Amino acid sequence: MASSPNTSTLPTPRKKDESFFDKVGGTLGRRKSKKEALELQEEGKNAIDSPSSPTKADVGPEGYLLEENEERSMIDPMSRDDPKLKELIKLLLEWINDVLADDRIIVKDIEEDLFDGQILQKLIEKLANIKVEVPEVSQSELGQKQKLRVILEVINRILNLPRLGTWNQQKWSVDSVHSKNLVAILHLLVQLVRHFRAPIRLPENVRVFLVVVQKRDGMLQPRRVPEDITGTNEDVGGKFERDAFDTLFDHAPDKLNLVKKTLVTFVNKQLMKVNLEVQDIQSQFHDGVYLVILMGLLEEYFVPLHSFHLTPTEFDQKVHNVGFAFELMQDAGLPKPKSRPEDVVNLDLKCTLRVLYNIFTKYKDATVA
Repeated sequence: MASSPNTSTLPTPRKKDESFFDKVGGTLGRRKSKKEALELQEEGKNAIDSPSSPTKADVGPEGYLLEENEERSMIDPMSRDDPKLKELIKLLLEWINDVLADDRIIVKDIEEDLFDGQILQKLIEKLANIKVEVPEVSQSELGQKQKLRVILEVINRILNLPRLGTWNQQKWSVDSVHSKNLVAILHLLVQLVRHFRAPIRLPENVRVFLVVVQKRDGMLQPRRVPEDITGTNEDVGGKFERDAFDTLFDHAPDKLNLVKKTLVTFVNKQLMKVNLEVQDIQSQFHDGVYLVILMGLLEEYFVPLHSFHLTPTEFDQKVHNVGFAFELMQDAGLPKPKSRPEDVVNLDLKCTLRVLYNIFTKYKDATVA
């Protein structure tokens, strides 16, 4: 059964995902000469190029600040030259600048301009039409992280991540974003693009390689692992095979109106049991409340009021309600809806009709009690 909308504290982000070589450059630089630091950095790179030969350098905690079995990772420099990655970054920059055009904000570098959270705050406020209350701008690292934490928590709630069991390993965190981790920032932006159905087509199958260094038995053991930033557009609902509703919308408006009337009649046949009535499918189902109530009536159970937002006002509350209704549908044996909760919340009539027709085909013979 679906989870309650009560927003619990988000999981504490993992330890700072800062680059291993940033550690080398930052920590050793204070203790050794610049030349020695560069030599150590070069030795680490050589270890990466020859993974069968672990590095022999001093790897004590004082040198690299790595505990036993602890890992550090960085993007392989060669991956930065990948044409698909460059195209993805270019598209994301253009999209951000388009969204923030009214604010006269120009973002030129994803890593340098987004790490402190100020641009991310403006972006999510614009996309979700909300206001994020954050501490005053601070130049201190602690202050920046406090502000960034608030912003990322808001974004995660909107993306509905706490309820997604597949996200058991967070793709981004306060520390990874603040440390200008390109991969973490890209994961975040790609999810925002997909969630809000941005009018851009992301390049498919963008993959980078990470250099992961782990300390085992007092030695640094490097390995090179792939990390997928985007998959195929089909995987995220970018494409669907055309169905009857596509044909109705394109070629048969009269029949479309008949289908709408049929669905309204079907829905009201159930909702009248609790003195509710629907007149406009597009607007009255977009917050998910009627969908939840409808499923309870059809399956003959009472849905606890704490399980959904009865009077939702925020975008993420409405998304939760529709997503919760989708879970109730699947619990009842209905196939997973093709539409996304965000599509229904965004008043996408075709997607809403698909959801209701899915219900109608299963319960059309239901009678009034």
